[in-house]
This record gives sequence, structure tokens and C-alpha cells, in this order.
Amino acid sequence: MPEVYTVKVEEARPATHEKPSAGPVYRCIYAKDALTVLPSHFESPWEFFRDTTTRCPSNPMLGRRQKSDSKVGPYEWITYQEAYDAAIRMGSAMRSRDVNPGDRCGIYGSNCPEWIIAMEACNSYAVTYVPLYDTLGPNAVEFIINHAEVSIAFVQDNKFPSVLSCLDRCSSLKTVVSFGNVSTTQKKEAEELGASCFSWEEFLQLGNMDLDLPLKNKTNICTIMYTSGTTGEPKGVIIKNEAFMTQVLSIDQILNLTDRVGTEDDVYFSFLPLAHVYDQIMETYCIYKGSSIGFWQGDVRFLMEDIQALKPTLFCAVPRVYDRVYAGISSKISSGGALQSTLFQYAYNYKLGYLEKGLPQDKAAPLFDKLVFDKIKQALGGRVRLLLSGAAPLPRHVEEFLRVTFGATMSQGYGLTESCGGCFTAISNVFSMMGTIGVPMTTIESRLESVPEMGYDALSSEARGEICLRGNTLFSGYHKHQDLTEEVMVDGWFHTGDIGEWQPNGAMKIIDRKKNIFKLSQGEYVAVENIENKYLQCPLITSIWVYGNSFESFLVAVVVPERKALEDWAVKHNSTDDFKSLCENPKARKYILDELNNTGQKHQLRGFELLKAVHLEPIPFDMERDLITPTFKLKRPQLLKQYKECIDQLYKEAKA
Repeated sequence: MPEVYTVKVEEARPATHEKPSAGPVYRCIYAKDALTVLPSHFESPWEFFRDTTTRCPSNPMLGRRQKSDSKVGPYEWITYQEAYDAAIRMGSAMRSRDVNPGDRCGIYGSNCPEWIIAMEACNSYAVTYVPLYDTLGPNAVEFIINHAEVSIAFVQDNKFPSVLSCLDRCSSLKTVVSFGNVSTTQKKEAEELGASCFSWEEFLQLGNMDLDLPLKNKTNICTIMYTSGTTGEPKGVIIKNEAFMTQVLSIDQILNLTDRVGTEDDVYFSFLPLAHVYDQIMETYCIYKGSSIGFWQGDVRFLMEDIQALKPTLFCAVPRVYDRVYAGISSKISSGGALQSTLFQYAYNYKLGYLEKGLPQDKAAPLFDKLVFDKIKQALGGRVRLLLSGAAPLPRHVEEFLRVTFGATMSQGYGLTESCGGCFTAISNVFSMMGTIGVPMTTIESRLESVPEMGYDALSSEARGEICLRGNTLFSGYHKHQDLTEEVMVDGWFHTGDIGEWQPNGAMKIIDRKKNIFKLSQGEYVAVENIENKYLQCPLITSIWVYGNSFESFLVAVVVPERKALEDWAVKHNSTDDFKSLCENPKARKYILDELNNTGQKHQLRGFELLKAVHLEPIPFDMERDLITPTFKLKRPQLLKQYKECIDQLYKEAKA
């Protein structure tokens, strides 16, 4: 029998006329007696920053690479004390502009020191900050400014024009502060619309080092985080101080019990959107522990170069990034010759065997770590000790590869904006949790609720159903949307919309999505995300969007092929077409279609879940065209709008 890492704290509930059945309630074994709560002396995340600055004022806090004559230099740092002083002055400057505790402040820009200082300035004066996704278009920015009644906004230089362009339609916004400089023309334009503009330095001069800060309370709203969502307008998720701080402390608790907590010597690489809860919680954890945060340049072309310059010890990413790391390293190993490949595979299998037996990372294969895997570890700078993955399921083979080759603790988790980030985490040193999202965090308890229309029964021996959450890190509702809040919060339980399955060791595995279900014309229900996840096992593709509707009897798809795989196929078939032309080649399309359906059949997809036609898209789905969210989830309405003509043509071809 495997060791079990959850405990049952409440019995199952049978179905009634109004409600489906629900399985037992479980907690993590580390919270078997009680969920983690916020200690009584804590009131605001500001205290994390203040206390760390008192403890280690000269420790490097925020670093970035400066450009000079088109060249990028090494990381340059400001200390905790310097950042603290800037935050105090910024908070004081906000107060001078009649921004009061509880008012809303927007922060719009990609990750940089100014983003964090603006956030801490809000925390210092109990102002609610409202992050704006760097990749949201001006329409969404305008919507959020108005919906949240934002009165002041800190804005990155290159985002300034888009904010100015909507000022005449945003009556609440009176002050706009640039991360950098502001032109005289921009100031005049804003003044004509009833707002004031300031450069970063100008605004800093408006403030002083007044330490008589307003009182704060754990029930204050810390932030309203708008979820980009895959449909409809963004929803404002209300997160209070108590939930935010408890989440940060729970990370420390889990790391303390299972690995090693963050320290003043750790360095974190900041590149996931700070406007997203995942990175915001992680960076606040770093601030709590006194770690250093180094920011990327904001250009994916230089991502790996920034990592090499920073040499982080803590690395958080989404599966898509880890997929790329895996693919790049695998390709190098394959091209290194037979001897190198054989040695690597022997070392890999040797270490994997000992990890599966329960040996810790540093004792599983120290010799091979030094001789074989050390070069691989250099891909992320050579110092990474903790790898975290979230936002979407990490493929099992990628997780295994990272665990074996990087010599670092690897853990994948699961969370939502509504759960203030992670609500499940795999226990890092338990190898059997690989391929799962792990167990509930110590702040949360969970149960499954049956979904009869999809055939999921939370009371069966293989319990499956919608993942529901209850605990101390949940959101306090959707801003100005009580109706939407009541849809997902029922009897104190938050309904995630994700379908999970409890594993024998107490871990949870996500197997499906309750939403994104549609009917085909013959009445079959299609859970499209589940199908897409199966097709993504095909090595010939990098992305897929499967489409169907109730007027058609079969499915079609838009697919982004794996470039090298398609070019290798072309060489074998004596084709000299470039990648774009290959995507239009009927034989290439049939090859990809056949391989996708072979993959589908291997994963037991039913006949109506197989594809009848595919369009090959040479350009990856991207945020610039609004086709994916910042966490790389497909935006289906936008994809349909983009590829409507392709879809119509696919149905026409397939029927012919």
C-alpha cells in the first residue's frame, strides 16, 4: 500500500433533488489537525517588506540589466532599504494626490522594479492595487479602469499612449505616473482631459519619508485581480490581506516540511506576468524571506541570455516554458552522437531508478550529477535548486526529465486567481506524485462533486468529479458581480470547473474540464480540453485547437506543427518547400491528420472524438492576436473569429 498524504475530515454527501453527490472532504496530512491560519499579529503584506528591510537592509532586492549603446550589461541592483524608501515616498506622493486607503491604484506594465515598488507603495498606505495584464489590449484596460474605479495608475513608458488614448472615457482616473519619463505633449494632452501626468522621478519628489502610515487590517482588500478569462469580460477577483498573507506563509510551511525554505541568499528570476497571481505570490514570498529578484528584459528572444546572466536559484514557469527547455536539451542529446546518447540514457535510467526508490536528489546519483547532468543544469544558469510549475498540467515525461537531469527539487502545483494562487502542490520529495497536482495546500480542504452529465461519480471507487475548495486563501467575491460569485460559491465551497481524480496516495490528478463541453449534431457530448490534451501527446505538433458545434457531426482542428518534425518529413519526401508552404501542402496535412488520429486511438478516444480535417498554422497561437491568455490557455471565441474561414473550409472539404 502506498503512503497516503491526505486525511479525511468529513464524510461524503449523497445526492439530493437539487444537488449532485459530493465525496469526502480531505486535507493535506500537514494540516490534519487544523488549517493554516494567519497569526494574529499580521495585518498587511506591508509588514513582510518592512520586517525584511529591518532585518537585512543592504541585501540586493530588485535587479535588472541596463542597456547602453544597444548592449545589455550585467544585473544592477537596488537594496531592500533603497526600495523601501522609494515605496514610502511613492505612498506619500499618492496621499498628496488625494488617494486614500481603500482607493484603487492601477499598475500597468511588464515585470520591473517599478512594478514592485508601486505595489509596496499601495501596501504602505492601504491602497488597493489593481494589476493590469501587460498583454491586455487598450479595450480591456479601459474596462478595468472604469469597473474598478481606478483613480491613479502607474504605467510603463510604452503603455502610456494606450492609457492616454482612453482617458476621455475613464472619468475616475485623475493621476498617471510613468515608470520612466513623460513628454510635455503627453502632459498637456492629459491636462486637457482633466488628468495629471508625472514621470517616476517627479512623482517621487512629491512624497516624503513620513513614517506615520495609516492603520491596516487583515480584512482590507489587498488587490482586485482581473482574470483574463477565456470568454466574456474580465472578472475582478477580490483578494483580502488575510488570504494573500496566509498563502505566502503556507508556501514557507510546505517548503520547511518537505525541502528548504527561501533564504537571503536565494535569487528568483522574474518573467511570468506580475499581474498574474502565481508570480505575485512568489515574489512576495521572496520579499518575506529577503531573497533577491532579478527581472528579465521583457523579450522572449533574450530569455535564456537573462537566465545565464542572473543564475537564479529559484525558478517558476508554466509548462510551455519547461516543454521548450526539454525539447532543446533533448535535441542536443540526440545530435551528440551514439556514445553520448548511450551514456546519457544509462545515467538517466540509473538515477531514475534510485529516485523512484525514494532516495533524495543529492544522494540518488551524485557521480552522474557531476559527470553527465551538470552540463544540462547550466541551461538554467547552473544554480537552480527549486523548480516550480503551475497554470496548466505539466506532461509527466517532461516532469520526470527535469527531476532527473537538473538535480533540483521539482514540484508542480495547481491554483486559480480565486484561490489566491496555489491550492494544491505536489510534495517535492515524493516521486509517486509525479504527473499529479499533489495534495491540498495547508490552508485549503477539498472534495469532489459528481458531474452526472459527464459520467463523473465522486462516490465511486475511482472518485472523479469537479474539484471544490474551502479554506483560508479563497477570494472574497467578484467585484460588483454578486451573481457570478453565487454561481461558483455554493454553501461555502468554491467550484473550480476542473475535473479531478483522487489517486491512491492522496494526490489529485486533473483529468478534464467541466466547462468547454459542447454537443455534436448526433447528441454526443464533447469535452474538448480533454481531447486536446490527448492530441498534444503527438510529437508532431506544439498546439491544437479542436472545434465542433451542435450543427456538425464531427470535429476539425487548427494545428501548429512542430517545425523540425515537419521539415524532417519534407526531407524524407524530397520536398524543398519552406515551412509556410509545407503547412499548405495537402500531403503534409494528411500526414499530420493521420498521426493525430493514431495518437487519439492510442489514448482511447472514441470515434466521434477523432478529427476529420486539420488546418496547419505556421504561426504559433499568441497573445498579440488575443488567441491565448497570459497563462497560455486557449481563448476559444477569439480563435473562432480568427479562423472562421478555415473552419468553414475544413467542413466543406471533409464533407466533399
